[in-house]
This record gives sequence, C-alpha cells and structure tokens, in this order.
Amino acid sequence: MADKPQRSKGGRPTRYRPEFCDTVVELGKIGKSKAQMAAHFDVSRQTIDNWAEVNPEFLEALNRAMVHCQAWWEDQGQLGLTLQGFNAAVWRKSVEARFRDDYTERRETHVTVSHEDALEQLE
Repeated sequence: MADKPQRSKGGRPTRYRPEFCDTVVELGKIGKSKAQMAAHFDVSRQTIDNWAEVNPEFLEALNRAMVHCQAWWEDQGQLGLTLQGFNAAVWRKSVEARFRDDYTERRETHVTVSHEDALEQLE
C-alpha cells in the first residue's frame, strides 16, 4: 500500500520529500542561494520557507545549507586574494547582498539635543 501524499495547510498535497534535506545541504555547499534552491525544486521561495516552517528537519537542513553557502562565498573571496584579475568589488557586493547581517556596513548616527531644544520642540 502506497503512502498518502502529505498535505499542506491549504489541504493540497505538498511536493516536499524528506530527501530534500540532503539536497539543500548539497546545494548550499556549492554556494547556491535560497532562490536557486527553490528553482532546483521548481517551487517558489515561499514554498521553501513553508517547508521549513512545517518540517523541523528541513529547517535544520536549510539553516546548515545557508552556513555552507556563506562558507563557499567566503572561500571564493579567500582564493581570490591570490588571483590576478579577481574582482573584489563584485565579490563584496555579492556577499553584502547575500549575507547582510555579516557583511553590511553599519553606521551609527548619534544626535544630541539639549534640554532647552527638546522643550522648545514640545511647545
């Protein structure tokens, strides 16, 4: 007797399969983004997120895949440091876009307002 297809929250059968966990990790190891992973499965990025929300093992695999993906990109940057013709600006833009938490420069701006100025603004 064949297993019944899993159903998503909306009642439709899901295309998710447990073996996708191994696949996303392997895709991460070669630097693929979440969008590229979704394209591999021919689903939307939202579907990938939905699978992660409903399947804890897929969430763990996806998180590991993203660590591998970042490591792949960082390895490319390290290798590029010794290669003539390496376009560091393109690499930097790529990692800033892909890994905003770790690679986006943050500038803090502090504004000092005197007590008198603050009271004047309230009036």
